Amino acid sequence: MTSEELGKLQQELRRLETDGRRAMAARIKTAREWGDLKENAEYHAAKEDQAHLETRIARLRHQLRHASVVEVDGAADTVEHGSTVSYTDRSSNRTQTFKLVSPYDAKPADGALSVASPIAKALIGRRVGDVVEVQTPSGVRALEIESIG
Repeated sequence: MTSEELGKLQQELRRLETDGRRAMAARIKTAREWGDLKENAEYHAAKEDQAHLETRIARLRHQLRHASVVEVDGAADTVEHGSTVSYTDRSSNRTQTFKLVSPYDAKPADGALSVASPIAKALIGRRVGDVVEVQTPSGVRALEIESIG
């Protein structure tokens, strides 16, 4: 991941460990005051949400412990982690644009493609005008790099 992605994860972890836990504790305290815990749906929902919060915190800690930070040199002549790349699929003439991000931040629907994906792996190190072939579940696709940002 890039140092920017690392910073975002650290910021999210700090927020969840402080404000998130504080808000959850207040919610549980309020729900406990509503009576018998056996039949208190608000209490059980709050405890379940607390478990989700702690799971997210544990996952973020794991990601941060095992993170490797890549230095992005910012050169726009080759595709690298952190680049925004546009390519055209030669078989469909469809152009797509993605930012190459760490697997944890990948959201293809939002334009963020994992560097671990087959398409990103094929694009990394290539230049504008290069045509790469990528094996996909639907067959081999020829992708022409249109721009790198």
